[in-house]
Amino acid sequence: MTQQHQGAQGHQGSTGTEDLYLQPYGGVPYDLPQQRGEQPPLPGGAEGAGTRTGTEPAEPAGSTEPSAPPRPAKPGRDRYLDLLRTIALVRVVVYHVFGWAWLSILFPSMGVMFALAGSLMARSLSRPALGVIRGRVRRLLPPLWVFGAVVVTLLLLGGWNPADGGTWSLASALNYVFPLGAPPYPEEIGFPGGLLDASWAAQAAEVLWYLRTYLWFVLASPLLLWAFRRAPWVTLAAPMALTAVVGTGLVPIPGETGNAVTDFAVYGSCWVLGFAHQEGLLARVPRYLAVSVSALIMAFGLWWASGHLTEDGWDLNSIPLAQATWSFGFVVILLSYSPSWQELPGRLAKWDWLVTLFNNRAVTIYLWHNLLIAVTSPIIDQFYSLPFMDERMMDALTTTYSMWMFVLVWPLIGLSIVAVGWIEDIAAKRSPRLWPIGVERGQGRRKG
Repeated sequence: MTQQHQGAQGHQGSTGTEDLYLQPYGGVPYDLPQQRGEQPPLPGGAEGAGTRTGTEPAEPAGSTEPSAPPRPAKPGRDRYLDLLRTIALVRVVVYHVFGWAWLSILFPSMGVMFALAGSLMARSLSRPALGVIRGRVRRLLPPLWVFGAVVVTLLLLGGWNPADGGTWSLASALNYVFPLGAPPYPEEIGFPGGLLDASWAAQAAEVLWYLRTYLWFVLASPLLLWAFRRAPWVTLAAPMALTAVVGTGLVPIPGETGNAVTDFAVYGSCWVLGFAHQEGLLARVPRYLAVSVSALIMAFGLWWASGHLTEDGWDLNSIPLAQATWSFGFVVILLSYSPSWQELPGRLAKWDWLVTLFNNRAVTIYLWHNLLIAVTSPIIDQFYSLPFMDERMMDALTTTYSMWMFVLVWPLIGLSIVAVGWIEDIAAKRSPRLWPIGVERGQGRRKG
């Protein structure tokens, strides 16, 4: 798989709205009968980030009136799932800064994020499918449009002309507006003022494969859910079988079409695992059996990877079948042990605000982080010109360069959240907020 597809896979991290893998969830991990119907509030809305399960007051002692059935408890956010998507986002940034191949084994972020998005999609499809799809697309596109407008403007200022690639290249530029395919960009191009490396455009655009794959899954979900409810195990296994065909070169599909089909196949089983989690199928499988089978599938993935290593070594993002099987088994284990926290327990509670922020601004963080990583380089380079920098200090800076990129990118991500993150609120038809960590104007303080 190309570096474009390694990014968000390792690069491969959704959204803080109802859009992507990062869409916050409400309630328990299974769609119990009393929870079917109206979808829980979106994150950070009037009842968003911190909604908690409530209870009805007890009937007064001695009452002779018949007891009315209690209203269903209002579902709250599943903080375990929120924590998983926060970890996935952080891991994506770490991967893009350091490029450590073993991170794709330690925590397969993309598989986790697609599974969480699939679970949300299954729950939402209790409502008319067309409205659900329209809502997902509405929440996805405005943040993409802002990102695309900035990137395309910089490309044009750098001398790029999409028409140079012919009519098809010009038409494919529409993927910056509606990402059904891959948008065009030059592998190398100047940056206004010469501030960034010539590969900045490729770094900025490589994350867009995720939005394309997500959109494909959203459009296919009504059919996938219909198939899952009739043949769950076949539907779970089918994407891995497809990966074995198209992801191993057995049936080669050239170009970006091949990349798109391969991405869809690699993460298809994880998306359908979200269905299984939401529909309660995983809960009916004995945990020891789920873990044992998952371990065997993951072992197969590592075995396959050992015989198909690329120039990236053990980076599973470059080995589709290994990525598909390892991610599938990893996600099964995570969801099998899902504790469905209403609040983060113990020492994790102090990170509640950060988990809330990441879940409410997941699209922004994901879209902008790779471009912002590129921005850290010209900042760090200024330190070489400081008057007190001797040769020893310059060598130390060079040795720790990636570490300083990691340190600097987080303040830049914070600035992007403040500058453009509120677009996610507008897309979700909420009041815009600059720093959504749980406080909603006009509402009480919420921890979420």
